[in-house]
Amino acid sequence: MAGNSQRRNRRTSNKKGAQVGSGGKRRRGLEGKGPTPPASARKGHKKNRIANAQAKQATRRPVARRGGKGTSEMVVGRNPVFEALRDGVPASTLYVQQFIDNDERVREALQLATGRGNINIMEAPRPELDRMTNGLNHQGLVLQVPPYEYAHPEDLAAAAFDDHEDPLIVALDGVTDPRNLGAVVRSVSAFGGHGVVVPERRAAGMTAGAWKTSAGTAARTPVARATNLTRALESYQKAGLTVVGLAADGEHEVGDLEALGGPVVIVVGSEGKGLSRLVGETCDYLVRIPMPGGAESLNAGVAAGVVLYEAAKRRV
Repeated sequence: MAGNSQRRNRRTSNKKGAQVGSGGKRRRGLEGKGPTPPASARKGHKKNRIANAQAKQATRRPVARRGGKGTSEMVVGRNPVFEALRDGVPASTLYVQQFIDNDERVREALQLATGRGNINIMEAPRPELDRMTNGLNHQGLVLQVPPYEYAHPEDLAAAAFDDHEDPLIVALDGVTDPRNLGAVVRSVSAFGGHGVVVPERRAAGMTAGAWKTSAGTAARTPVARATNLTRALESYQKAGLTVVGLAADGEHEVGDLEALGGPVVIVVGSEGKGLSRLVGETCDYLVRIPMPGGAESLNAGVAAGVVLYEAAKRRV
């Protein structure tokens, strides 16, 4: 009887028998996954997007694309021709009227053209100059300005990435005065920017007037032309750039926006109309420039200079 009782107790016992071990998996699971990877390797991080964009550009665009050429231009008159030559406006040919009255301004223009070494000097009869200029008062001097060679918008960001710098680019929306374009180019150069983007239509281009206003900085600061400005801005966003638009009713003050310290495109609209609707909706941020003096707006050149200064401060 006692033996049967012991066997029943053994069968009904709640004591667990030997179990299969975890093989150390639980212990290893508590050891962690190693050091945190750098920001450029973490998916979704802004630096990761920039690194991916750099890799794509290195494989996809071994040769820079161009944004097309502008149209040739004639600078007409003794003073305008002299000032264009003095200010470094690109030129291919200087036309001089035969038997022209050789005054001081003509001699200075000829001296400047000769000194460059790459400008053809040609004599032409007055009727030929009249025909070339459609009857304008050329005063015996006509300067041929060749078409401007625009960059492609993607080239501006790619050049910055290649130099291991955060792109700083200004895009102009509806700015039609070439002097404003020249002033923006000058400001971009002064504050270490990487170029200017203009739309292909209904916008100022790199004319002789823009070159003169840039005070020579157009020779080292590229201007790109976009077929569609909104799509160009979206392409910049995909490459990791923040698009910041200037607007009188912007929700952020320009001095408070931390994004200006990173890869950024600053979009400046026209003085009268501001940003177009689609461009404004594309911007990541809309910022305003506080003006305690009560002015309603600033021209594009001044507005761009203010924001570029704020961006440059954050990059030092």
